[in-house]
Amino acid sequence: MQLKINGQTVETSESRSLLEIVRDFGATAPFALAVNGQFVPKSQHESWVLSDQDSIEILSPVQGG
Repeated sequence: MQLKINGQTVETSESRSLLEIVRDFGATAPFALAVNGQFVPKSQHESWVLSDQDSIEILSPVQGG
């Protein structure tokens, strides 16, 4: 299955969870996830079903002031 993560094309097996895929990509908590522009609640990160050509955005909090 081919996905885009933060604009980068990634090949992965279909049997992996959204959470596993983004962790393998290098994401470390805390982060928020969106698939095809739709926010995915943290409670659904392990059960979210991905499809070929989905686009995942990993959003990290930014501190400032």
